[in-house]
Amino acid sequence: MNDVKTISVALLLLGISSVNAQKKNDPKKQETVQKKPVDNPAKCSNIKEGTFLRTNYPKNLWYMTVKNNVQTEFYNDGKDYIKSTVVFVDDCNYKVIVLEKTEQNNPIKVGDVYNNKVIATQDNYIKINSQLNGEQFDLVLMKVKENKK
Repeated sequence: MNDVKTISVALLLLGISSVNAQKKNDPKKQETVQKKPVDNPAKCSNIKEGTFLRTNYPKNLWYMTVKNNVQTEFYNDGKDYIKSTVVFVDDCNYKVIVLEKTEQNNPIKVGDVYNNKVIATQDNYIKINSQLNGEQFDLVLMKVKENKK
């Protein structure tokens, strides 16, 4: 008798998971989810103030704040930081000049100048091209939406 109950429960769970799988793969539901288009033109002013996360880093490893033309990158659960001044060349281009840092093993040096360009925005995402000493890399930041009180 216990075997019959066990088999009945297993079949019931299998049936429920099958129905849920069909709902997830329903093409009608997928059509309703639309991606937001890339902003045209890019909303470069989004980088001028706020708190930002890198899309591939957890907040305890890295996050950044920008306020009053001061950019501070926090590492190691906020224990270490790199503080820089931000100088806008135009709406989408800006320089970041490193003023101070706490972690001595970090290869970034006080006085380093990064040339940054906002190359795309989409909702609260910002794609930036950054250059230092002839090397360049792209990074995607997510601006944290702040709760309005």
